[in-house]
Amino acid sequence: MSDLDRLADLYGIEPHYFDIWGDRHDTPSETKAAILKAMGLRTGSAAEISESLHATLERQWRRPLPPTIVATMGETIPATLTLRADVAGAAITWKISTETGTGLGGSIVPHELDLMETVELAGVRIERRRLSLPPVDETGYHTLHVLIEDEPATSHLIVCPSRCYSVADAVGEDRLWGLSLQLYGLRSDRDWGIGDFSDLARFATAASGFGASLIGVNPLHALFPAEPRHASPYSPSSREALNPLYIDVDRILAAADCPPARELVGDRAFAERREGARRSELVDYPTVSQLKLSALEQAYACFRERELSAGDSAEAIAFREFQKSRGMPLRRHALFETLHEHFYRGGGGVWSWRDWPEPYRNVDSPAVKAFEAAHLPRVEFYEYLQWQAERQLEDAQRRALESGMPVGLYCDLAVAVHPDGQTAWSFPETLISDVSVGAPPDELGPEGQNWGLAPLDPIGLQETAFTVFIADLRANMRHAGAVRIDHVMGLQRLFWIPRGMRGADGAYVRYPFHDLLRIIALESQRNRCIVIGEDLGTVAEGFREALQAIGILSYRVLFFERRHDGSFKRPEEYPAEALVTASTHDLPTVAGFHAGRDIDWRHQLGQYLDDNAAAEARAERSGARRLLDEALGSEPASGSEPHAAPHLYLAATPSRILIVQTEDLLGELEQPNLPGTHDEHPNWRRKLSVPLSDIFERDNVRFLLRELGSRRPRSPKPVQGQP
Repeated sequence: MSDLDRLADLYGIEPHYFDIWGDRHDTPSETKAAILKAMGLRTGSAAEISESLHATLERQWRRPLPPTIVATMGETIPATLTLRADVAGAAITWKISTETGTGLGGSIVPHELDLMETVELAGVRIERRRLSLPPVDETGYHTLHVLIEDEPATSHLIVCPSRCYSVADAVGEDRLWGLSLQLYGLRSDRDWGIGDFSDLARFATAASGFGASLIGVNPLHALFPAEPRHASPYSPSSREALNPLYIDVDRILAAADCPPARELVGDRAFAERREGARRSELVDYPTVSQLKLSALEQAYACFRERELSAGDSAEAIAFREFQKSRGMPLRRHALFETLHEHFYRGGGGVWSWRDWPEPYRNVDSPAVKAFEAAHLPRVEFYEYLQWQAERQLEDAQRRALESGMPVGLYCDLAVAVHPDGQTAWSFPETLISDVSVGAPPDELGPEGQNWGLAPLDPIGLQETAFTVFIADLRANMRHAGAVRIDHVMGLQRLFWIPRGMRGADGAYVRYPFHDLLRIIALESQRNRCIVIGEDLGTVAEGFREALQAIGILSYRVLFFERRHDGSFKRPEEYPAEALVTASTHDLPTVAGFHAGRDIDWRHQLGQYLDDNAAAEARAERSGARRLLDEALGSEPASGSEPHAAPHLYLAATPSRILIVQTEDLLGELEQPNLPGTHDEHPNWRRKLSVPLSDIFERDNVRFLLRELGSRRPRSPKPVQGQP
């Protein structure tokens, strides 16, 4: 094995992958070198590769303890102890300090531990031995201390429960059902051109009246206020912060004594622009952003002058407490927003932080500190937006629960973030910006898929005690009863494509899979949040079993659940520990599937090689429709209310959760997103054709919801464990 191959293996780069047709692709040396360079290693020559390998091994063997240890409560703590052979016979003391201040400890003699490996560095023999410590009966984020010859060493110790918070924990044996929607597309008689958190609360309350237990939403992550045309919720700037465009501005203005804001909103030209945004068929993000942010700027100016200047009002205290509780990550997010606005909209037109003047690329540089001091009111404005957004999201969840929903909001965690966004700038030790997440070649992408997202660094995750990953989980679970993890296979491995290379030249990079699963279980239990893993596509052997063992629900889509002969699976063939749905935001709606609307779009956009390829796609769809009709034909309601048949078919499955897309509830023809397209298809901009006030008044909607309510009845009150 060459030095490059050894180095690549140490950093988790897979030596090969198999595409969807089963063909093996060996990872090119150029790809390995480019990925390693993106991870911060020098790989420009054979000498540099050798030096990088030596430095990596030296660092690993000079460190007494791993940076982070993840264990399961009640089980022996698996760790390693690395030390010089000449001190292996001396007693070593250890201590575990827990989150709550308790501790336990003892002493060990290393030579009595199992020997795993040895190496000689600079003439000194070093041993690595298996360190098995007694179980810790307290979950949480602890610290392991070891004293070797009066030299202290520490490791982060994360002790996790054996399973996630489950549907059974929330509702016992109930099989739940709910609705999902793209929040931006929710229309009402009071919106500003986009759905907001107050509309979400109203939608949830109305659905709860029919027995719905949860409401799914698209990712609510922060995007780029300085460039609102960047609208994909799956390409966020941050997964921890929220998108302020979902703030209900009227609600803030109603509670604030702010004449300038009322004057602005009451201006005739402003009102006309708002009405135009409301009536627009698609979400006009630039107009919505300008309207909302200008009004929120006025509201914040009044808040700063009247509340913060005094400092002792309830609102001022609440804001300062929010700043304190969110700490450094909130400040970094607000700083990024201010800097991005300054360099992109301030006349320079510089989109990526990687193209900012050098001093501003480092979050801790003196230039950034000086910028923060000089622009503090603007920085705090962006913190104010996060405060208001989180307050309203929290209220939406509270109202959903108070209406009788045992779960409430069901949020979505995107697979990764944009490389030019806040997280990549704020945490370069954990994010890799010079590679992109994607997928190997398949039918839709013969050259592979490049999603334009920056992956977490598996080494950086362990070095930083998984801080960013944990923060993302907490932020998305904090005000939700369930969370869906997009492309959950990324917990095990992700396909990395170095900048400037084709998708087919990428490589899979391994992640600490079981550590990530256990951390998810810890945050799931602490937040009482059910976890669903979007496990569509190529799934490695044993992967779904690992998810099931930790209590993460599978994600099953009717269109994909077919037998080897192409026929659709019967309801009883679906797994119990799963969420089921007819379609997703990336697939045709039920109506669109039958009409072949996605095929029409792809043909129109030239995505088929020729007319024959399009005709083949239509013929294949015709056969799929026939097979689906055969499967659904046994559903008694299919004759009188054919739109309801797929969902009532899924209602009969043993699966714990059923979700109906609002687009399918309303019989919409168009899907929210057409993968592989950008501006040529109105992705993430479509509004629902029916306003919120009318959705639950339609006869066909009421029929379906009542049927779901009777077939999956909700218990009259939550069982123990539900907040």
